[in-house]
Amino acid sequence: MPIGLGEALAGFEDLWSPRIVTRVNDYDVRVAKVAGDHVWHVHETTDEFFLVLDGELSIALREDAEPGGEGAEPGGGGTGGAAVGGGRVERTVRLERGAVFVVPRGVEHRPSAPGGASILMFEPTGTLSVGDRHDELPDHVDATTGHALHRP
Repeated sequence: MPIGLGEALAGFEDLWSPRIVTRVNDYDVRVAKVAGDHVWHVHETTDEFFLVLDGELSIALREDAEPGGEGAEPGGGGTGGAAVGGGRVERTVRLERGAVFVVPRGVEHRPSAPGGASILMFEPTGTLSVGDRHDELPDHVDATTGHALHRP
């Protein structure tokens, strides 16, 4: 049975609390409403796919500096990088409606959406929304492997 993403998103209000829309093989297709900042976190063994359905999402990345001092550029552009110590650089990728981006496994990142956004994520079933390592969790961030989507 087809699932309308707009209808799925209209079925909940919680921020940073993804709902599982469907599964493809061993992967979850999740939607989430987001606003403000998530937490810095890392998925050690899996990439993380983002598609912006509405609004704008920024993803700050902390990556190893390449020899010669330039930041790594996996998966696309963004703003210029700034050194954060330990041979690492920080840069931000901005995603507008319809844009996709993959955060490579092992890259520390922090999604944020100051104006709010709706996103779709594709990741292995059981992947924790706050990764394998993360900063202290604020009350507005749900540490989950995804919630069931309630459909009428």
